[in-house]
Amino acid sequence: MNAVVSITAEQTSQQRYAKCIEVSKRIRWDIDRDVFRGRQFDFSRKFLPDGLAKADSFTTLSADEKRLMSQVQGRTYAYLFGLVERFINAKVLEISREHWLGDQVALEALVRFSDEEIKHQEMFRRIEEMVAAGMPEGYVQSADANAVANAVLSKSTWAVLALTCHIELFTQAHYRQSIEPDDGLSELYKDVFLYHWREESQHAILDELEWRREHERLSPLERDQAVDDLISLVGAVDGILQAQAASDTRYFVHIVGRPVDDREQRQINAAVLGAYRWQYIVSGVSEPRFQSILGSLVTEQQLNRIQLALAPIM
Repeated sequence: MNAVVSITAEQTSQQRYAKCIEVSKRIRWDIDRDVFRGRQFDFSRKFLPDGLAKADSFTTLSADEKRLMSQVQGRTYAYLFGLVERFINAKVLEISREHWLGDQVALEALVRFSDEEIKHQEMFRRIEEMVAAGMPEGYVQSADANAVANAVLSKSTWAVLALTCHIELFTQAHYRQSIEPDDGLSELYKDVFLYHWREESQHAILDELEWRREHERLSPLERDQAVDDLISLVGAVDGILQAQAASDTRYFVHIVGRPVDDREQRQINAAVLGAYRWQYIVSGVSEPRFQSILGSLVTEQQLNRIQLALAPIM
């Protein structure tokens, strides 16, 4: 009976890899032909929707100032996706090695995943160049993609795949719940995340498959250590968000065009950090599919450790 169950699970996994390949071929898009199409970003409109930018938290800002804030945050939103995709692609390439002389369907799915992540990184680099041309100087990226990737990849594969799955699941939620319904966004900015979402939908499936496969390889002790690695990685992400929130607050105060006293600047910084924590940590942790996957892979005690570590951020 156990052998039959194992074979069925293996067939189901291979079917999911194959489905990702089929969808990847069908929805394949090009940065210039399909996304940019010779267009520029519309600075008379918002970039991030109010729900993601947490616009209601900026109680001292006018409507025009909130639009500017959405553009600053939108610039960072694109930058941080490019940053995390550096380590995601490196990990995908690394784990694909385990399929080189094995499941060629899984290998093709991961190779396509990697190819799409490289394309996404190029798109986000070009977005930064385009947005920079339309905004005042002074914007600073607080973290280097390669340095972050090296730090992340020093942790266990289980933890890196958990973080990756979390990121690519909240990408889906952000687009469906906030970006797609908002007609007040720059059309080009909205299209960037439409096309990004289409491919990330398949990546999240592959993340789960590889995370579960890695989980089966580990001993209980290794799994417990991996949980600690995940907690450490989430803490590192929060450190990046704190640094970028402070940098973006200084930039906003520099370009907003009116005096901002220290008290208001602290309020703005707290609101920016709250928005970034929501975007990159809280919304993913709260996503039902992520909760379901994580809950199936950790013990109650391990889940309590994770929740305790997240409590100050949540």
